[in-house]
Amino acid sequence: MIKLGNEWDKVFKKNENIFHKKVSFKNHFGIELAADLYMPKEAKEKLPAIALCGPFGAVKEQSSGLYAQEMASRGFLTIAFDPSFTGESGGEVRYMNSPDINVEDFQAAVDYLSNLENVDNNKISIIGICGWGGMALQTACIDTRLKASVAVTMYDMSRVTGNGYFDNDDSEEKRYAQRVALNNQRTIDFKNKSYKLGGGVVDDPTGMPDFVKQYYDYYKTKRGYHKRSLNSNGGWNVTASTSLLNTRLLTYAAEIRSAVLIVHGDKAHSLYFGKDAFKLLKGDNKELLIVKDATHCDLYDGGINHDKIPFDKIEEFIRKYI
Repeated sequence: MIKLGNEWDKVFKKNENIFHKKVSFKNHFGIELAADLYMPKEAKEKLPAIALCGPFGAVKEQSSGLYAQEMASRGFLTIAFDPSFTGESGGEVRYMNSPDINVEDFQAAVDYLSNLENVDNNKISIIGICGWGGMALQTACIDTRLKASVAVTMYDMSRVTGNGYFDNDDSEEKRYAQRVALNNQRTIDFKNKSYKLGGGVVDDPTGMPDFVKQYYDYYKTKRGYHKRSLNSNGGWNVTASTSLLNTRLLTYAAEIRSAVLIVHGDKAHSLYFGKDAFKLLKGDNKELLIVKDATHCDLYDGGINHDKIPFDKIEEFIRKYI
């Protein structure tokens, strides 16, 4: 049984008009997931619901919680959850990931919402941020209960793991070198009975690309630092990328029948992930929204002026299809 803290330890301000509590539920792998539930205090009728997660390597006290509280202020019951092996959720070994388990995490959140008495289980959607935007689309490929899925500032984690940024390492030889390094590390980890961490966001981004500096500004400063966030601290295990290197997401993206909204900033280094994912989708219930003058991390918390996240559009889109 996981232990959940009761203190308000988010990186964003609490909205006193919103009811909040910690909850937990198990996925089909038996891993107990920790989540924050948000809903309007005055709600009396059954509410539409949204499950949220991301960014990849973040925790629910960061961006996903901010989105969850905001969407609750707009009349939704929401849960922002920590993925398996991270944050306050269960799962051993810590700081691992798997696209299969991560999709199951989203589906388990939908299971939980579908069985709440104050949720209209015919009106459930999901929002994924950054790497969890890709996981949200992957979940939409399999979960027919979803009415809408929103992928915000998305990464395709399998593509960037296998091909490198901007597909600059898309070759058999470079992938083979990764495989050799990962498997050598497995041998070392087994011998040491511990798992080497890969490191989170760098402590000094001097001389690095702008997007690395933007990650630093969010994860390593008062703006977004959290003690349980992998990106803010030691990062994933080195071997955590094994499954992503051997799997490709979005194989069945063209078969998603439910509504999908992809939101990206026009100045985001990751914009190509969103554009290419959108090309895979079919149907008139799919939209791509590109936010002017927004970087990747601007869509984590709204940026300097807290005005870059298009919450009005996200709400309008979800309500249209629920």
